[in-house]
Amino acid sequence: MSTGFRVLKRKQVASDELVAAFREVPVANISDSINRMFAGGADLRPLHDGTVLAGPALTVKCRPGDNLMLHYALDIAQPGDVIVVDAGGDLTNALTGELMITYAIKKKVAGFVINGAVRDSAAIRKGSFPVFAAGVTHRGPYKDGPGEINVPIAINGMVIEPGDLIVGDDDGFVAISLAEAAGILKKASAKHAAETKQLDDIANGTNSRDWVVNSLRSKGCFFEE
Repeated sequence: MSTGFRVLKRKQVASDELVAAFREVPVANISDSINRMFAGGADLRPLHDGTVLAGPALTVKCRPGDNLMLHYALDIAQPGDVIVVDAGGDLTNALTGELMITYAIKKKVAGFVINGAVRDSAAIRKGSFPVFAAGVTHRGPYKDGPGEINVPIAINGMVIEPGDLIVGDDDGFVAISLAEAAGILKKASAKHAAETKQLDDIANGTNSRDWVVNSLRSKGCFFEE
C-alpha cells in the first residue's frame, strides 16, 4: 500500500435519516452537546448564501496547492456526500472554484469543506451550494498529487473519519462520530428545544434572570449594601 498516495473505501456512512435529523439542529447546539471541545476552526467560514450543510464525509488529504485527489474524490462521490479536504490550511493556491462546484451540483454532492483556499468567490457567494473554506485566492491549483482519499484527517485539531456526519451553518461546521451520533442528537435536540422556549419567554416577558445573581453569590461575589 502506497501511504500518502492511495484511495481507500469507506467502511460506514451516516444514514439519510440521521443527516435529515441533524439538519434541523443549529451547529451551536450540537457544539454545546459535545462540551464545546470540537470545531473546525474560526477561520473556516461559509462562503455561500447560508444554506445548511449536512451529509457523510468523503475525506481527502491533499498536498497544499494541489487538487488532483480532490478531482478524483469528486468523480467517485455519492449523492449527499460532503467532500472534506485537509490541505494543511495553505492559502497560496485555490483548490476549487466555479467549474468544480458546478460539476458537484450536477452530481448532487452536498457541499465542500476546504481547509485551504478557493476561488470564484462571487459565484459561490451568490449560490446555495455549501462551501466552507479558509480563504480565497485567484491563483489556481496544480494537479500532480500525491494525496489520499477516505483516510482519517484532522482540521484544526478536529479529527474526521470517513463517513462521519458533517453539519455546517453560518456559525461554522462540526464533525460528528457515527458511534456517538444518536446520543449527541438527543442532547442537541433537547438543547435546541430549551433555547426555543427561552426565546418565547423573552418575547412574552416571562423569562427569569435569577440564575445570574445566584451564580455570582455562589462564586463568592461581594455586593455592597
